[in-house]
Amino acid sequence: MSLEFLITALIVVLVPGTGVVYTVAVGLGKGRQAAIAAAVGCTLGIVPAMIASVVGLAAVMHTSALVFQVVKYAGVAYLLYLAWQTLKASGPLELKADKDARKSLLATARSACLINILNPKLTVFFLAFLPQFVSPLAAHPTIEMLLHGSVFMAMTFAVFTIYGMFAAMVGEKVLRSETVMLWMRRTIAATFTGFGLRLALAEQ
Repeated sequence: MSLEFLITALIVVLVPGTGVVYTVAVGLGKGRQAAIAAAVGCTLGIVPAMIASVVGLAAVMHTSALVFQVVKYAGVAYLLYLAWQTLKASGPLELKADKDARKSLLATARSACLINILNPKLTVFFLAFLPQFVSPLAAHPTIEMLLHGSVFMAMTFAVFTIYGMFAAMVGEKVLRSETVMLWMRRTIAATFTGFGLRLALAEQ
């Protein structure tokens, strides 16, 4: 595995996207465990895109306008749903601890996973990204692609966890007033809306 791949993958993971925003939001409001759950969900959400790129299904996503549009608008709808729910004080990103911790963590991980699954750009990205770092002389190119994808997922989990832990630390010290919570919800909701609109305008 080349140093070029590791550096490129790290840069890609570090750039804030919907997964990072979600993880940070959850960390701010619900603390460290919830942030880790979000990081796990975002990481698992990469699996379908990675498998699709390995078996060639991503090529269908890239060439079929209908499939791309269906997944794209499902992703847009979900991001707008998250934005709407975030605005609600009792929504899934409620900035306070939940009574049923286990159920809350599972819901957090599920939402994070769906954010990546419903992003067709991620599948197309893997189709273009992974093959670049597989040697044409490789005896088992599929295994190499899976290995590279696994390393990318490990980086995603590590970086997102760091983002989430930092957000949780800030949340413990800052989010003490209803006014701050209200503006935080509005900011996060606006961010999700922006990502949704950007996805809606995305082309293959």
